[in-house]
Amino acid sequence: MHTSSAIQLIVAVLLAGAAWAVDLKTPNHLGSFTWRHTAEWFGGISAIHISDDGRHLIGMTDRSTLIAARIERNDDEITDIQITENWPLISSRGRPLTGGVGDSEGLAIAPDGALFVSFEGIHRVVYYPAPGNKAQVLPRPKAFDGFEVNGSLEALAIDQRGHIFTMPEENRTATGDIPVYRWDGQAWSTPFVLSQRGDFLPVAADFGPDGRLYVLERDVGWIGFRSRLRRWEVDGDTPSAEEVLFQTGTGAHDNLEGLSVWRDDEGRLRATMVSDDNFLALQRTELVEYVLPD
Repeated sequence: MHTSSAIQLIVAVLLAGAAWAVDLKTPNHLGSFTWRHTAEWFGGISAIHISDDGRHLIGMTDRSTLIAARIERNDDEITDIQITENWPLISSRGRPLTGGVGDSEGLAIAPDGALFVSFEGIHRVVYYPAPGNKAQVLPRPKAFDGFEVNGSLEALAIDQRGHIFTMPEENRTATGDIPVYRWDGQAWSTPFVLSQRGDFLPVAADFGPDGRLYVLERDVGWIGFRSRLRRWEVDGDTPSAEEVLFQTGTGAHDNLEGLSVWRDDEGRLRATMVSDDNFLALQRTELVEYVLPD
């Protein structure tokens, strides 16, 4: 997301690293890796998907560039990331997306490798059979029309049935809850809401290999970024067993916006998150990894 105050962002960067996570469920912070690249298009990474072996990455910038990369590891430490391919996201008319229509935020990958992408600006979810293909825009429910321009569909996830879930960053129900929208391949519905707790806003989501829904949330203040990870069991249209896995202090990490939950070769549940540097030199693209309790 392009945050509204450059002053907030600069102060957050200067204080990054000043505080560490406050663990509410005792997850283990494995480490953080600063990812650099010289390409002009590199930056603003707002979504990420990690393969089951932890060595392949699909990422996406918020200016409609899709990235494939190989992750080098030494035990639990990321030592290098090498980009192997990149593609522009293509419109339904066959042109590369640019400007406000190309504010790509959320990414979900189906088992067959097809991609779903959510956008701010023009609030929509798009289907791509493969990278480089033309967009197939899903029908838009009327509820999307009222979303904030710079606070809508950052979070996107796909469950084991292939259903797509998304939620707005800022807009809330009349009772103050976070509405969750589901695409079942035929129509959109609003099967449930999630409780809004404090000032944190949802910026990424994923269904883990355990079938639970994970939501990464962020709070931006005058003195830095805070991050929180929550999860729920979802049975049909009912979320339950809400847990706060961790909540960071101000400045523990950069502007975390992307989330991928996977299981490593030791059977541990991992969360890999990526920060959006907003294309600012004072920020960084950071991969942050935690081992999560089962």
